[in-house]
Formats: sequence, structure tokens, C-alpha cells
Amino acid sequence: MLAQSCTPIGVGQRGHVRNLSIGLARRGNDVAVATTGQPGSKTGQTEDGVTSERQQVPRPPTISVIICAYTEDRWELMLQSVASVQEQTLQPCEIIVCIDHNETLFHRCAAYWAHFAASTPPIRVIQNKYDGHLGSARNTAAEIAAGDILAFLDDDAAADKDWLGILTDPYQDERIGAVGGRPIPVFKAGRPAWFPVQFDWVFGCAYDGLPTSRGPLAHLIGANMSVRRTLLEQVGGFHSDNHDDMDMCHRVAHIKGSEAVIYEPAATVRHFVPASRPTWKYFWRRCFFVNKGKVEAFAQMGDAATLGAEARFVWYALTKGVPRGISQAAKGDAHGLARSAAIIAGVGLAAAGHVAGRIELARRLRRQGQQATKQMLDTAAQPVGEGSKCRLR
Repeated sequence: MLAQSCTPIGVGQRGHVRNLSIGLARRGNDVAVATTGQPGSKTGQTEDGVTSERQQVPRPPTISVIICAYTEDRWELMLQSVASVQEQTLQPCEIIVCIDHNETLFHRCAAYWAHFAASTPPIRVIQNKYDGHLGSARNTAAEIAAGDILAFLDDDAAADKDWLGILTDPYQDERIGAVGGRPIPVFKAGRPAWFPVQFDWVFGCAYDGLPTSRGPLAHLIGANMSVRRTLLEQVGGFHSDNHDDMDMCHRVAHIKGSEAVIYEPAATVRHFVPASRPTWKYFWRRCFFVNKGKVEAFAQMGDAATLGAEARFVWYALTKGVPRGISQAAKGDAHGLARSAAIIAGVGLAAAGHVAGRIELARRLRRQGQQATKQMLDTAAQPVGEGSKCRLR
């Protein structure tokens, strides 16, 4: 069981969520019954009394698919998301829909899927029991999940039919701890000509610069990712609402090695992008505030934190993306220069956000240090009671 050591949102630091207690040990027998019921090995005796052990082929891991939702505005998209999981060529052992602090949506979902509790796969509708939001909702679902592998799909993303099979295939290698797939953007109003593909991450989609074949990746995309349940327990669950995917990946890589977190671009989902997101306002705010928030997230990770992925992204965007836009402009693409300019602006905004985050963190740590010093001085200045004085003999 995990110690619940992190402070809930609304009580402590903004954006960080309470650790869950994933009761894996108590579910051990339930998981065995819910899957194959076959033991991993069988021990017997030969006629001459010598004990022999006959190893059987290990059963494939079971998979729980977790979809978190918070608003009725995405109702039709959520229905498509759940339906896409039901139609997978590789069926999960369950689908968990976790509703984040929305009673109306919870009751609507519970009623809609009331007759699916005994279906194949069964659909379970639950409520986020912690104070946070996305990270806490995922923790709530992970706590009750029966699968060996936890696959996370956004409520506005629909999976291709072979998504789950491809996403979880790498887990045949015991060294693999987390696997992410490729969310492909589906624009409601079309992609703006000025918007660079290197920045599709701002609305949770795959972007130019990611591996084009299966390979290690420091930061999986939360709309389409998975992790071994035992490893999620080991890292203490999700620690953040705004950077839950990044935080989990860094912590898994820290204990298992960077090769344990991999990206499988063939595992695709279609991620809806509303018209409000591919805009300049959304672009600059995400570039600035995401990277500002990362500073606090990295500080919480301790030794697991690394800026290697960010440095590689900046290098690729500036050395590949900018020249490509200029070259396209020279060939007659009127928006090529605009994309190059947007890349430079996005990198600059990200850098500014990082600096602002470092300043904010330094100020907070200084205030905490000052408060601790003041408390020590106040304690030292308090008169010692007669009963506690030492008597010389």
C-alpha cells in the first residue's frame, strides 16, 4: 500500500495531487480469477519420487482502459471514445469511466452504462474521490483497476481498432514499464496554415520531432499512454494534474531506466481539437504557462527530473522546423515564414515561462526558509519553564 504523503489540491501547492493507495496486494486473488485462472507453473512428483516442475507459458497481461471525464460538453465525444474501446481487436478486461467532480455527468454516465456492468468488457462508472482533477481521477481509477496494464485514453479521443493490441504488445518484454501511442489531431475547424506541426503538443497530440518508429521517449502523451500497474504503485501514482503524464514517465524512467519508457507511433487514436485551441491566444498561453508549471513539477520529482527532452525539442524545432518553413516559403508556400516565426515565438515563450517558474520557485523557497528561521528563533526566545530547567548537583 502507498503512503498518502502528498498534499491534496486546495490545501497545498497548486497542481499537485494526493498520492493514492493502490491496493494491489488485496486484489491479487481477484485478478487471477478474473483472467485465466491458470497458475504460472505446476509442480508434481515422478514415479521415482523426484520432484519436477513443469513451466507453463505465462498468461498475457490483462488490461484496464481508463477514461476520465469532467464535462457534459464532450458527451458525444466520450460516447465515441468508450465505443472505440469496446470495438478493439484486443479486448480489455474492463473499461473504467471516472468522472471528475461533476455529479450530473456521473449520474448520466451511470444510467447510460447501467446495463454494461456485466458486458464484455464490463464498463464501470466511478467518481474521483480525491480533491484534485485529472491526476487524481486517474489515481482513483487506478486504485480499483483489475488489469496488469493500465491504458489511459482521453474522453475526446477515439482509438483505432488495433490500438490496444499495438500499445500493449511491447509489454511482452518485462523490462518495459510504460508505453505511449500517437494521438492524431482531428480539427473541428481545420488546421490554421500558420500553426507549426512541431507544436501540436499544445493540444495533446503527436508533433514533429517524435520518433517515427518504436523507441524510447522521455515524455509520453497523456491522451494515449499506458503503464504497468505495479510500477504506477511503485512511483506513488500520479503526482500532478497539469503534468501527470510527464511526471509519471520521469519517475518510471528513474527507477527502470530510460529504455523502459517507449513510444509506439503505430498505436494511434484520433484526438479531437476544438476550434478554440489552434489559435494564437491558446498557443502563447500554453507555451508560456505549461513551461512555467514544469519548473514546480520538476522540483517535486527530485532526482527523477531531467530537462533532456525539452532541450532536444528546442534543438530540433530551431534547426529543423525553422529552416523547413523558410524553404517552404521560398518554394511558394505563403505561410512558411509564419510557421517559422511561430516556432521561434513558441520557443521564446517557453523559455520565458521557464524563467518565470524558476523565479516563482526561488521566491517560494526563500519564504519557506524565512518562515522556518523565524519559527526557530521564536522557539529559542521562549522562556524555559521551571519544570524543564536542568538542576546542577
